[in-house]
Amino acid sequence: MEEFVNYRSAFCFSFVVSLFFLCLSVISSTEATHGGFSIELIHRDSPKSPFYNPNETPNQRLRNAFRRSINRLNSFDPNFVSSNTPQADIIPNDGIYLMRISIGTPPVEILAVADTGSDLIWTQCSPCPRCYEQDAPLFDPGMSSTYKDTPCPSTQCSSLRKTSCSLNGMCRYAVSYGDKSYSNGGLATDTVTLSSTTGQSVPFPETIFGCGHDDGGNFNSKTTGIVGLGGGSVSLITQIGTTSTAGKFSYCLVPLFSENTISSKINFGSNGIVSGPGVVSTPLAAKDPKTFYFLTLEAISVGNKRIVFGGSSFGNSEGNIIIDSGTTLTFLPEEFNSELLSAVSSSINAEPVQPPNQQFDLCYAAGSVSQVPEITIHFTGADVKLSRSNFILSDGQISCFIFTGSNGPAIYGNLMQANFLIGYDTEKQIVSFKPTDCTKG
Repeated sequence: MEEFVNYRSAFCFSFVVSLFFLCLSVISSTEATHGGFSIELIHRDSPKSPFYNPNETPNQRLRNAFRRSINRLNSFDPNFVSSNTPQADIIPNDGIYLMRISIGTPPVEILAVADTGSDLIWTQCSPCPRCYEQDAPLFDPGMSSTYKDTPCPSTQCSSLRKTSCSLNGMCRYAVSYGDKSYSNGGLATDTVTLSSTTGQSVPFPETIFGCGHDDGGNFNSKTTGIVGLGGGSVSLITQIGTTSTAGKFSYCLVPLFSENTISSKINFGSNGIVSGPGVVSTPLAAKDPKTFYFLTLEAISVGNKRIVFGGSSFGNSEGNIIIDSGTTLTFLPEEFNSELLSAVSSSINAEPVQPPNQQFDLCYAAGSVSQVPEITIHFTGADVKLSRSNFILSDGQISCFIFTGSNGPAIYGNLMQANFLIGYDTEKQIVSFKPTDCTKG
């Protein structure tokens, strides 16, 4: 009898907890429908990040940023990426921004790499006989009252290209990355909850995610998965875009090495709308893979000199450059980059110095460059005028231009995006830029 009473008490408690989170879900989702919300993007070098090393010098952080950018560039190689690629190839351990999201009912928080170059949301789940070591406990699907395995076949299962069916008829996913890292597991749905900067929790029921049971490679124990923010069908952006956010999101990135401790932010719904004076907009190009956000670069001006962009490995017409929040530097074809930096150098009254470790193409002694030319990025229909901090990195001893020549794809990196409110409207298929002081929160 006592066991029955204990069982009944436990059942009632579980029911009350589930009912509480269900009510919270209805209230929060309704509020999100009528408005918008924002969440923190934590830079990996921020004091809020588990990767933060207070002993690192600005020079060391600069070198690490360059290394991560090179790794990231390799991940966008068109020879690897194609319409048949199951997931965008990224280097998970080199993620620039982190997001805290929660999965399940009751919600379990995970700290994941936020990535505009991939789609699938996934985390490690128990039991996990072949997981990489992580500091936080594994997500236990058996403890979530809203967790559901995805059957095979189903629409959700077919939304990923590389899936299979288990012996019990459930959908299995497999993703692999360019650095030989991988995640294999079961495709599932559960409530994904985003904690807004106002303290309000905004849940999204029946969100598709990967429950990893066999993961390995170069993942870091401090993170517990990946949040895909790309344009594919299973990304967080696309999935919540069918509900309250109407396919709109934006972010405001705080400049690298900023002394301000304010975090960058990503905004959804009405908060994600970019409008008002100074806004310029350019079309998103429809290309495969749909994961990436392709823009069309027409030219770059250095002062009054307009240098026409001849294209990249993505082609010479529409969609010739990717805008990516996970790449620090901006990569351009070698010939075009040489012409661009030649125009920059001829307008600066100082002698270039040898770049550190051959990492950059044009550097000067810090303090020797008192004036720099005005640089404008000409996208189709949008002229984006850059500030000095958008194209020069300085560690106090040396100042380097972040335009970098490459034989790979063209990428518009996050340093050039800093102090701009950048909005993505996936319904209208446009990207908007508005000069903004992102350190003011």
